[in-house]
Amino acid sequence: MRYIPLFVFVALTLASVALAVWFPLWGGLGAGVFGVIAAIGLHDRLQTRRAVLRNYPISARLRFLFEHFRPEIRQYFLESDHDETPYSREQRALVYRRAKGIEGLRPFGTLRNVNEIGHEWINHSMAPTHLDSHDFRVTIGGPDCAQPYAASPLNISGMSYGALSPNAIESLNWGAKLGGFAHTTGEGSISRFHRKHGGDLIWQVGSGYFGCRTPQGAFDPAKFAETAADPQVRMIEIKLSQGAKPGHGGILPGAKVTEAIAEARGVAVGEDCVSPPGHAEFSTPEGLCAFIARLRDLARGKPIGIKLCVGHPWEFFAMAKAFEATGITPDFITIDGAEGGTGAAPAEFADHKGAPIREGLMLAHNTLVGIGLRDRVKLIASGKLVSAFDLCRMFALGADGCNMARGFMFAVGCIQAQVCHSGKCPTGVTTQDPGRYKALVIENKYKRVANFHRNTMIALKEAVESSGLRSPQDFTPHHLMIRVSSREVRSAASQYLWLEPGALRRSEVTHPAFAKYWDHARPDSFGFAA
Repeated sequence: MRYIPLFVFVALTLASVALAVWFPLWGGLGAGVFGVIAAIGLHDRLQTRRAVLRNYPISARLRFLFEHFRPEIRQYFLESDHDETPYSREQRALVYRRAKGIEGLRPFGTLRNVNEIGHEWINHSMAPTHLDSHDFRVTIGGPDCAQPYAASPLNISGMSYGALSPNAIESLNWGAKLGGFAHTTGEGSISRFHRKHGGDLIWQVGSGYFGCRTPQGAFDPAKFAETAADPQVRMIEIKLSQGAKPGHGGILPGAKVTEAIAEARGVAVGEDCVSPPGHAEFSTPEGLCAFIARLRDLARGKPIGIKLCVGHPWEFFAMAKAFEATGITPDFITIDGAEGGTGAAPAEFADHKGAPIREGLMLAHNTLVGIGLRDRVKLIASGKLVSAFDLCRMFALGADGCNMARGFMFAVGCIQAQVCHSGKCPTGVTTQDPGRYKALVIENKYKRVANFHRNTMIALKEAVESSGLRSPQDFTPHHLMIRVSSREVRSAASQYLWLEPGALRRSEVTHPAFAKYWDHARPDSFGFAA
C-alpha cells in the first residue's frame, strides 16, 4: 500500500511509452512527465536520509509541499477573520486598506462576540469634543535634555537594516519624512538607506554598539558623538532587551555582512556581527544611569532613552531606585511586550519569555508613579499594535506614545508568510536578495507608509473626540472596559491595582508585585537582594 503511488507512475510511464508509438506528441509528453515522477519515486525509495520518503515515495513529497505552504494555506483558506497567528486577516486587511487610502468602514456591525470574557472597549461620551487636527505631539525630554523632541504619538519601532531589505528601509524612512513621524533604526545602526530621504531617526544603540564601536567591539565615544550630531538623529535609544528574544543576544553571520551592512555597523565585510546578551559599558543600575548621562552629554542634550522587555520585577525596581538615588533619569523608556517579534527568535523565547506589553507597561508606569518620577520620563509602548483602539488601550494603561513594527511592515507589502529569517521573503521586505527586494517599489510603498500613519492618526483623533477628550494622553484606566465574566464588566481602573503618586516613597505598598519584590531591589545591583 505504501508504494502504490510509485507503481502507478511506473505503470503510467510504460503505458505512455507504448502510446507514443501511435501518438508521438501526446504519448511522448506523458512518458516524459510520468517518467520524471517515477524517477523521483525510485530515488525516494533508494535514498537513506529520510525514512518517510523511503516508506512513502512520491506521496510524502505532497506532505512536504503542504507543510512548506502551511502558513499560506492556513491564513488564506482555514482561518477565520479573527484567528490571530500572529495577526488576523482582519488586522492585516485594516492596515492594507489604510495604507492604500481605501475607506475603512464596515457594514452590518461587528464580527466580534462582545459578550465573550476578555472583550474590551473604550467608553464614549455624551459630550464629544471637536479637534482641528489629528497631528498630536508629545514632547520627549526631561529636565536634563537640551534638545527635546516633539514626537508623533505613533512611530516606527526598531527594525534593523539587514533584517529588512534596503528598499523596505528606504520606504519606511521616506514615509516617515512625508508623514512627520520618527523611524527607529534597530540595533543595526544607521545605514545609507536610512539617510537617503531624511526622515527623523531614533538611533538605537544595542550591546554590539554598532555604528559607535571600536574595531574590537567596545563603545567608541568619539564615533557616537559624531553620529549623534547628525540633525536627522532626534533621539537615542539604549536597547537592553527586545520582546522577540529578551536576554538572548544574537549574531549576524559574516556571510550575510555585505558592504552596506558593514558600513552601517562599523565592522569588516564578511565579519560576524555579535550582539552579546548584555552591555559591556555597565553592569549595575547605577552604571546604566551613568551611561545615560554620558550619552546625553556626548549627544549635546538630545533625548536619551532605554528599551526593554520587562523580566524580573526587582530588576526594573532596581533601575527605578537608581534613578532616584542618582537623580539621573532617561528621557523615555520604551516598553516592548513579549508579543513583539519582527526578528527571528527561538520558539521558547517567542512563546514564553518576557512580560506581555500590558503587564510590562503597567509595572513601569506604577513604578515611576510610586517614586514620584513619572513626570520626568515618557513611556512608549511597543508590541503587536495595529489599530487606533490598540493605541487607545496603551494610552489608557499609562503610555505617552506608541511604536509599531509589523503594522508598518504590512504597509510596505508584508503578507505574513513567516519566512523572515530565511532570506526568501516573497514580497522583498525581509531579504537581502536583490532579485526579491527589487519587486518592492519604493516610489509606491513610501506613500503607503505615510497613508497608514495618517489614517491611523485620523482614527485615533475620532476615538479621542468620541470619548470627550482633547489628547490621546487624556485616556485613563477608567475609559478602558473589560468583560471579566458573563455578568460582570470592570474598568481597567478597578480590574488592576494602581499606585498613588509617591506611594513607594511613603512605603504605602499594596500592589502584590511591589509588596513581594520592592524591598529586594538595590540601586547598585540587578541581583535579588536577600
